[in-house]
Amino acid sequence: MPKTIIFANGISADPNENRHYFSPGDTIICADGGTLHALAMGLTPDLIVGDLDSLPAPVVAEMEAKGVEIQRHPVDKDQTDLELALQIAIQRGAKEILLLTALGGRLDQTLANILLLTRPEWRGVRLRLAEGAQSAWLLRGPDSLTLRGQTGDTLSVVALSQNLRELTLQGVKWPLNKANVSLGSTLTISNAFVEVEAKIQLAQGMALAIVGCQSQADCNLTK
Repeated sequence: MPKTIIFANGISADPNENRHYFSPGDTIICADGGTLHALAMGLTPDLIVGDLDSLPAPVVAEMEAKGVEIQRHPVDKDQTDLELALQIAIQRGAKEILLLTALGGRLDQTLANILLLTRPEWRGVRLRLAEGAQSAWLLRGPDSLTLRGQTGDTLSVVALSQNLRELTLQGVKWPLNKANVSLGSTLTISNAFVEVEAKIQLAQGMALAIVGCQSQADCNLTK
């Protein structure tokens, strides 16, 4: 099923390391300087959003000449370019959104990009963040997720709320059955696939399920 892919203005060591995440029909939205990451992969954005302070004027002119939709915002604003891009994607009906090049560089920006996924008004949208061979999904209880990978791929569940209630993990080296996990606990860090599918169920709370794949292509497989 086609999804919306948003390029942020983070750091990507290799423009091609995220190519396996794309499928025909995906919508590409770029948050300001994220446009450069898309162009480095030979992709033309469907929409560029932001104050354009990180995008060279010749690139803006090139995108305008190609008919790319551009939404300009003031430099002095109360939201980051990535938040604006997420807002418009959801307003336009996106139900599955993947954030790319949202990590690296400034720690404050990286943390803000991750925590953007937790906005309560975005419940109902499957939000995912990925970079290379790492991929992360937001879980909002009650929620469930089935991930596919290889034996030995890592799976960590990081609490983003005060408590996770009735967390169940299956298909992993250290399974859990309706366990309660508190904020800051490392109980669910560095688990590992022992089957081709790992299943997660969460009754209450908010968490980030993070998979580290041995093969980049496996990081694009979910059910």
